[in-house]
Amino acid sequence: MTDITSIPHAEKAPEVHGQKRAVKIYTRYERFWHWSQALLIFILALSGFTLHGTLALVPFPLAVMMHTFAAIALIVLWTFTTFWNFTTGQWRHYLPNNKGLFNVIKFYAIGILTGAPHPYSKSLKRKQNALQSLAYLTFMVIIGPALWLSGLAYLFYAAWSHIDNANMIFEGVAFVHTAAAFLMVTFVAIHIYMTTTGKTVFHYIKTMITGYETIELTKAEEAYLEEQEPDKLRKS
Repeated sequence: MTDITSIPHAEKAPEVHGQKRAVKIYTRYERFWHWSQALLIFILALSGFTLHGTLALVPFPLAVMMHTFAAIALIVLWTFTTFWNFTTGQWRHYLPNNKGLFNVIKFYAIGILTGAPHPYSKSLKRKQNALQSLAYLTFMVIIGPALWLSGLAYLFYAAWSHIDNANMIFEGVAFVHTAAAFLMVTFVAIHIYMTTTGKTVFHYIKTMITGYETIELTKAEEAYLEEQEPDKLRKS
């Protein structure tokens, strides 16, 4: 699979801007990953907060089963997706990028209320703005692993319950898992809100369903896609 961020023509040619085109910037697998992950996180939140006693929407035994199977499925999905990101080069989109970070924060804090234009435009080389990259990196490197590791320790408590201070360690594991769960829910809530801040309320949702986004291409990028990957361009 070709990584559109490493198109040789776009890397070497001068940045001569062309016209805006509808380009498939999200692959079929990225969209599958996004929506299946969203479903599994929803199931985990529903069942997890039932186990915690915060909710009581399903019977406790059913919540245990739902939580366990959804957690295993999500860990498998994340493991495969990590492999996919590194083998396709998509990991570059999640690297920290301080360029324009303050302007993006200012836009979401003030500019979005005053009708100011968004300071960042997506491109083939960078799908996320600086704030999105930072948020997703935090999600994948801190919040996610904290949930999975503490959850596995929780699940296999019987295997290490005989060690010294096991009860104290278990309390720490439970605290980390619950705290990470609340952080995950907070992240998802903010993410859902952010999807409504596009050109229309459903603009970003539609983009994640179809994969297409209208972006400005350089002449070199447009020529490369027309010749090598025409399926990524939506015909007008």
